[in-house]
Amino acid sequence: MLNQLTISELTTKLARGETSARQTLQACLDQIQRVDDRVHAFLSHDAADALAQADAADQELAGGGSGKPLLGVPIAIKDVIAVKNQPLNCASKILGDFISPYDAAVIEKLRAAGAVVFGRLNMDEFAMGSSTENSAFGLTRNPWDLTRIPGGSSGGSAAAVAADECLASLGSDTGGSIRQPAALCGCVGLKPTYGRVSRYGLVAFASSLDQIGPFTKDVRDAAILLGVLSGHDLRDSTSVALPVPDYAAALTGDLKGLKLGLAREYLVDGLDPEVKAAVNAAVKQYEKLGAEIVEVSLPHTEYAVATYYIVATAEASANLARFDGVRYCERVAGGDLIEMYSRTRGAGFGPEVKRRIILGTYVLSGGYHDAYYLRAQKVRTLIRNDFLKAFETVDAILTPTTPTAAFKAGEKSGDPLQMYLSDIFTISCNLAGICGLSLPCGFTGNTQPRLPIGLQLLGKPFGEETLLKLAHAYEQSAGWHKEKPPLASA
Repeated sequence: MLNQLTISELTTKLARGETSARQTLQACLDQIQRVDDRVHAFLSHDAADALAQADAADQELAGGGSGKPLLGVPIAIKDVIAVKNQPLNCASKILGDFISPYDAAVIEKLRAAGAVVFGRLNMDEFAMGSSTENSAFGLTRNPWDLTRIPGGSSGGSAAAVAADECLASLGSDTGGSIRQPAALCGCVGLKPTYGRVSRYGLVAFASSLDQIGPFTKDVRDAAILLGVLSGHDLRDSTSVALPVPDYAAALTGDLKGLKLGLAREYLVDGLDPEVKAAVNAAVKQYEKLGAEIVEVSLPHTEYAVATYYIVATAEASANLARFDGVRYCERVAGGDLIEMYSRTRGAGFGPEVKRRIILGTYVLSGGYHDAYYLRAQKVRTLIRNDFLKAFETVDAILTPTTPTAAFKAGEKSGDPLQMYLSDIFTISCNLAGICGLSLPCGFTGNTQPRLPIGLQLLGKPFGEETLLKLAHAYEQSAGWHKEKPPLASA
């Protein structure tokens, strides 16, 4: 089935004339028709526009192709990234029927590479959540077990790839929102180094933490997509002007001389025994592949969750102030301006977004700014320094991606703190501004159906080449990425 191909497999077939971009897109549209009423990964998709893009790609292919790395490849987009003339809701009521007037930088790059950009993928409202249960448009379900969550906030992006509704997707990662759902849905999720990929056109949650990245079916596809998405952008003041390596060329399989760090602080009491066993097996596999395993220490890890939920909520409070019913979004009338603000935001934002705005406003308020926000920024520096010190002796750090496999829908929605702890292994990466990747490393044996387990690799700033090399070598030797959820082929 064409929709089950990887990017590299499809582009080879397209170049040989063995299939067409239209046939591939139609296979994805047929799969959406077949399964998405149960998965609910997509909020919307414009089939006519996508088919027109596919036809244009086929014309280019008929002319001999143009060397575009993604020519004819269908890629779906998280509903927090601007696509011109498409809805942009951030899975929230407050934006109403807002249509984006422009393309995000990453969308421009996808189009320039020949991709067929289609669909708006479900997410936690304004990217705030770990389960995609906070969407104003209903929850997304995990393709491996429809009673369970797909992770968040990019749950729709992960579920769409796992269910073969697209060949790849884009998500955003503020505290694990790419890596965590990738782990729970059994696909590859890459969070680039802060500044590697432009944030222009990404609706901001926490501006110093947000990064756009890919969800793919294997590591090679992640390398291909990262190569397309990366690069300096003058419209994003945090974008870094560094050369973009040929990431796919780094996938040699040779790990000799590379050192992998194991951080004792990640072996916490709440770690599920099956997750621990799968990660330990991956460590042994890396040793067989020639990597040296070294124990490292990240002593400030225990403060990461508290630090994150001060920094992220403070930035969210400032960023979401723009949604006030004045310039755009659904307006609820009031007697005066302040009442209109209050009614609009009260009706438009969901409970989790309100909770985080209130927390953020509190830590920025008079008398509390220094006690909370300023102190959190200082601890953030300590967390980053821990990683930089560890990277003096190792090339990457290996951890579980999540403490457990996917949990049941509704299981943690009544306890925000337990939900926040779902991201305990992913948050530090964003605070430190480094790169991180999750890939499958096994399955649970105690659940039916069985559930994917994710392995996380954390790399040096702008060390994506090494990260992808390590991930690819393990993936090819283990083969977990070839497993498909029953729903994908049903």
